[in-house]
Amino acid sequence: MSENATKPTETDVYAIHGADPEVLAYAMAKYSRSSLTMRESLAEISSQRAEQFLNTFYFQYGHRSIADLAHIPFAIERLSLLAAIALVDEQRWDGQERSTRYQNFRRSGWFTPDLGAETPKFTAAVEALFVAYDHIGAGMLEALKSVVVRPEEMKPEAYERTLKARAFDVARYLLPLATNTSLGQIVNARTLETQVSRLLTSEHAEIRQIAEKLRLAATEPAWNVQHSAAKVLCEEIGSVDATCGDRLTEALLRPVKTAPTLVKYAAANQYQAASRTELTAAAAELMANQSIDSAPVVDLLDDAEPLEVELATSLLYPHCHYSYRQLRSHVAALPEARRAELLALGMKHRGAHDELLRAFHSGHSFRFDILMDIGGFRDMHRHRRCVQLLQAFTDAHGYEEPTCPGQPTLAEAGLEADYKVAMDASFAAYRQLRDSGVAEAAQSAQYVLPLGTRCRSMFKMDFAEVVYIAELRSGVAGHFSYRRIAWEMYKAVEKRHPALAGHFRIEDVNEPVDLLKR
Repeated sequence: MSENATKPTETDVYAIHGADPEVLAYAMAKYSRSSLTMRESLAEISSQRAEQFLNTFYFQYGHRSIADLAHIPFAIERLSLLAAIALVDEQRWDGQERSTRYQNFRRSGWFTPDLGAETPKFTAAVEALFVAYDHIGAGMLEALKSVVVRPEEMKPEAYERTLKARAFDVARYLLPLATNTSLGQIVNARTLETQVSRLLTSEHAEIRQIAEKLRLAATEPAWNVQHSAAKVLCEEIGSVDATCGDRLTEALLRPVKTAPTLVKYAAANQYQAASRTELTAAAAELMANQSIDSAPVVDLLDDAEPLEVELATSLLYPHCHYSYRQLRSHVAALPEARRAELLALGMKHRGAHDELLRAFHSGHSFRFDILMDIGGFRDMHRHRRCVQLLQAFTDAHGYEEPTCPGQPTLAEAGLEADYKVAMDASFAAYRQLRDSGVAEAAQSAQYVLPLGTRCRSMFKMDFAEVVYIAELRSGVAGHFSYRRIAWEMYKAVEKRHPALAGHFRIEDVNEPVDLLKR
């Protein structure tokens, strides 16, 4: 009888539960080196053997794809909105964050950066924004109730909850970036290692501290959701049979470290840090004494420039506050040798195992240079199937005023003057803190900027992603901020490629919405 005759011949599919993430990664990696089934591999693998294997093949031989197989859930709680934006800025990221649409963030508290003697100014500015957040939210809720009649079939609590969400949509424009939030993420170990390294390279102290905590959380025993129930069970059995109780305790209550091997060497990325310093200086030199030109809210860029110009412009884009089109015109005017020098800056500090900077991902059919409020950007930021380049937060572009077709405006609600006073005061505080001269003042001052502040970002994507974002984000259930951006993306494509416009299933965002539908 042949060897194959003794083995099952039908496809076997089964889910796996209970294996440590690194042990499971090792077992899956063994498929390439062993004919054992997953059940057989997991039965013979210990955490010690997994660590030995990963140390050899992951770190020595550079088989980094192995870390894609170890998925780890994390809870990150009480971090600032600014830090949360940085944390989720991964193209391979899955998670959820607290929603500014359905929760009152007044009780969340906020992060205070180290501003030394300037801290009281910072605290006063943040407190003023939260007072305005409460006031604008309450005022808008009353304005909504005055114009939106509750249908008889709608329960009062559903009516109240729906209109509160509408009011929060307006009030969130006043939330400072210092506001605390919480989020959960499920990432593989390779993404985690990249994320930790990138966060350790941040200019913000809070973000660097979170990176250290992420690394520590991956290497220390994880919180076991079944621990309390398992402990009671072990004690009950141990009272009857001590030996059996000890064995059960070892099986159910042993400490599990989710990724003790795969992220232990994650460190600040010197390639990114050194490149950031030199590219920031290069952008400042190139655009010296240039004011920021006015630009469309959404600018669908043409594909006219050579690849070298696109790459050089993309390298500089995150390190200034100019539109892509304005920056590109200056890059295109440079001598070929100078453009080559800019491209070399993006490569200059790259180590043997460093991936190229994100700006080198080029050749996308659609490139949108977008200027929108930070709150709306946070929603757009979730779209991972594209290349995103985000500029630093600044007061240079002003702020948005929340306007939703069919909903009372701030002026109609009698809140416009209060809103502008609050926003202007926060901008004044930002400038004072930025220019205070304390260490990392420019970075720390950003925490006082509210979510209504405009920020500039580049989205590069293919046609399918344009359709997906435009259709999803233009829906009537969405926030009016990103609905407008999605609509402008669609209109820009319609103008450039009219034959493609009919493929969009788009909602006209200029039509009044039913304020009781979410």
